[in-house]
Amino acid sequence: MSGLVESSADARSKTIGGNFRCRAWVNFNGTGTVAIRNSGNVSSITDNSSGNYTVNFTTAMPDTNYVGLMYNSAFTGTGAGSFNNHYHGGMGDKATTSIRVVSHNNTQAEDSEMFDVVIIA
Repeated sequence: MSGLVESSADARSKTIGGNFRCRAWVNFNGTGTVAIRNSGNVSSITDNSSGNYTVNFTTAMPDTNYVGLMYNSAFTGTGAGSFNNHYHGGMGDKATTSIRVVSHNNTQAEDSEMFDVVIIA
């Protein structure tokens, strides 16, 4: 029967997983000297200005129609009593070799201690 797609879990992992996957990810510190904690397919982070960074890919994306997801926060205190201050963030300036990420606290750009960025294509 042409045009039908097998719906078993094995078939889904072959068709969906093979076409849409995490192409890059990074966890980095955006305060002081910017430092990558861990990453996959990310060669470096460029600190453009306060709260403004470029994530550079080791291997380029096939095009700029990928999805970028970001989480960022700052920690106050240490140990069990510490908590996250969640900052607002955004993504833009997509290129096949990089993506821009921005962090701001209310109305002004501000560095953040924790950035998690995931690229899916």
